[in-house]
Parts: sequence; structure tokens; C-alpha cells
Amino acid sequence: MRTHRAMIVCAVVVFTGCTTLPETGIPRADADTIRVATFNTALSRPEPDALARALADGEDENIKLVAETLQRTRPDIVLLQEFDYDPTGQAYDGFQRNYLDQPQNGAEPIDYPYRYAPSVNTGQPSGVDLDNDGRVEGPGDALGWGNYPGHYGMVVLSKYPIRDEQARTFRALRWQDYAPNHLDQIGLYSDKAREVLRLSSKTHADLVVEVNGEPLHLLISHPSPPVFDGPEDRNGYRNADEIMLWFAYLTPTNRDAVLTDDQGRTGPLDGDARFVLLGDLNADPFDGESRDRVMARLLSHPRINTALTPGSEGAADAARSQGGANLKHAGNARYDTTDWDDGENGPGNLRVDYALPSDNLRLIDAGVFWPVSGGALHHLNGASDHRLVWVDITFD
Repeated sequence: MRTHRAMIVCAVVVFTGCTTLPETGIPRADADTIRVATFNTALSRPEPDALARALADGEDENIKLVAETLQRTRPDIVLLQEFDYDPTGQAYDGFQRNYLDQPQNGAEPIDYPYRYAPSVNTGQPSGVDLDNDGRVEGPGDALGWGNYPGHYGMVVLSKYPIRDEQARTFRALRWQDYAPNHLDQIGLYSDKAREVLRLSSKTHADLVVEVNGEPLHLLISHPSPPVFDGPEDRNGYRNADEIMLWFAYLTPTNRDAVLTDDQGRTGPLDGDARFVLLGDLNADPFDGESRDRVMARLLSHPRINTALTPGSEGAADAARSQGGANLKHAGNARYDTTDWDDGENGPGNLRVDYALPSDNLRLIDAGVFWPVSGGALHHLNGASDHRLVWVDITFD
């Protein structure tokens, strides 16, 4: 691991076993840990190739903040979301060369020699009027809401080798083929729509990373937000079913063919596999508009290690100072990962971003990178309306 330098006050981020934050990154309680993180960067652009162009010039201020966040937190493996898909790979090369390789605001550069960017359903035309507006066009009729193919994509960056050939993806899994599902409760979709509708709004993927010769499964996804719909709650139901796909995948006794992946393989994850489940799941276990407390159900799965809950003093401070909707929340504000509208009709700040290790990994440390107001790194809160969530694990 890299040696960290000068120290500043650790009110920027709170985690167990440490009281200070070095200027160039979060220290590790154990030098042999692997830091795994998820970060919804909010970098997606409404036009195709717009993000790729910004990544090519090295001058975009918002991308610099995202890069600095990674340089300060220094994850070994990180899932970035809302990072538009680029089949040429040039966008990811540009991010590494023009931003991560450059010292942002004095931070130490960071190198990720391996990456994995899956194809996603967002913006892919369905050929069917899914939103019942009388037209077969636009983001509402795509297999996942998006202005163009690859909108709101994702990419995994890693210091460890990624075994692409071992990846399992569930992008093409039809919603009606996943059981149990909520399609009948929605009562909106025609038979033709049900024939083409996919469960995953982006993709669900099981990606294998080789860490010192040992396989580590990354379970990545970015479900639909349970809002932006009507009384039928189609997005709420889709969000719940997307999340519960992981519950089924983590249950070794579930051998149903509904878990057939895009590669033609069936069945759930092996019972002894080590994993970290990552992503913006758009669901809080206590608050917000997700259905049936679906996130609380996933967190209760016996294979998920919940010994530590990532949190920060910055999140608690934001909830106190912003008030509004935050005052009505049942969940602990220090675990929030988003800074959202606190007004009368807003959701307030919620916990929707997760890095959840398996119970056969040792969870050493965890945190939400949310700098406190007035702190030395407070400017990094402007990178996104989401905060980076990280866990430190070992293979003990």
C-alpha cells in the first residue's frame, strides 16, 4: 500500500479505528486490506459522446472533482455509475490519462490498469410503446430509461486483474421470466410489452476479480429509482424486483431456471463464493419510496456481512443543518449516502449506495466519504449528489 503523508482533522469522514484523515487518502487500519468502493458520479450527459469528449480534454471541473475523490479515498476496486458507456474504450482511457493520472488539487495520482464496462439496457429501443403515450420513441420506450444506448452506464476500475471470461450478466433476463415478480400488480403493460421488457434497467453482473490469486465476485447493478412514474408504481415495482434478484442469486438453494444469465448458465452464486455487492440501489432500508422495505430484506440476507455500517459525520451534519424532510426520517442520518431535495416534496438525504461484503470476508473498516461543512475537503461534496461508499476487507 502507498505511504500516506500529512494528516488533517478526521471530521471529514468517520470510520472505526481511526481518528485522522491524511491529506492524500483515508488510512487503512490494516495494510493488507482491500478497499472496495461504489460511487455514483452523476457524470452522465444528455447527448451521446458528450462525456467522452469531456474526458478527452482534461479540463472539466466536475470530472476533476470525481477524480480527486478517488485520489483521496484510494479504493483498490471501485464501481462508478452514471458514467456513460463507450464501446470504443476511449472514454475510460481519457479518464485515466487526463484526470486520474493528474494530481487533482495536490492529491496523489492513482492508476487502475484493469477495467470492466458492461453493456446496459438504458436507451436501447424496445420497439414497443412501454409508457403508453401513443408513440414508440424516446427514453420512456427504451428497455431502460435513457436518451441513447449506454446512457447512465457503469464501469469497474481495478488494481487487480478482472476475469472478463468468467463474468455473468443478466441484462437480457426478461422481467416476466423472473419469479416471483410484480408485473401483474402493475397492470400497465400489454402482452407485447411484457414480451420485450427486461428486469434490469441497466444490467446486473457478477464480475470476478482475482485478488492475490483468490477470486472475489463483484455483484454490480443500478436499479431504477422507485419514482418518476404514476399511480401504477411501475418503477417502484421494478426497483423492488431488481433488488430481489440479488436476494435470489445469493440463496444457494435457489436453483430455478429464472436465474439464467446472458451466457446461458443457470442457478445462483455458489454458497462458498466471496463477494462484495456494489451499487446505487435507489432504496433506503427505512425511508423514501421504495416498496416493501426491500432494502431491509436484502440487508437481512444471512450471506451479507453487516458487522459495520458505512457512515460519516458529514452526513449527520448535513441532515441537521438542512432539516426539512430529513427531520421526518426513521433511519440514522450518519448512514446517508445522498444529498437530495429537503423540501416539502423532496425525499431528503437517504442511504441508497451500498458496498456489502459477504459473511466469509472479514470486514475491517467502512465509511461514507462525506466531508463536513467547512472542512479541508468540503469542495468534493460538489462532485455528485451521491457520496462514495467504501469497505476495507480481508480474506481471513
